[in-house]
Amino acid sequence: MPKGYIIGHITVNDPEAYQEYIDRDTPILDALGGKFIVRGGQSEVVEGSTYKRHVVIEFPTYEQALAAYHDPEYQEVANIRRATADSTIIVVEGA
Repeated sequence: MPKGYIIGHITVNDPEAYQEYIDRDTPILDALGGKFIVRGGQSEVVEGSTYKRHVVIEFPTYEQALAAYHDPEYQEVANIRRATADSTIIVVEGA
């Protein structure tokens, strides 16, 4: 069965307040089976345009990734991200 991924492209507008999102989302997504593969770090846009920060979280299945995104506890914390950053979040099935 293919793995599932939550992929985020984010530009943080309030780094101090955004830190609360990082501190709170990590244990929730870990408990839901997520494994952070990419979390910020150096990147270079070689074609097109995107946000400044990139995150990839791997889950055992696509269904688990989708369920994690829609989890009520995660959605409560996601409101912090929405208030402190611009983002595009994608849930995708792996190959």
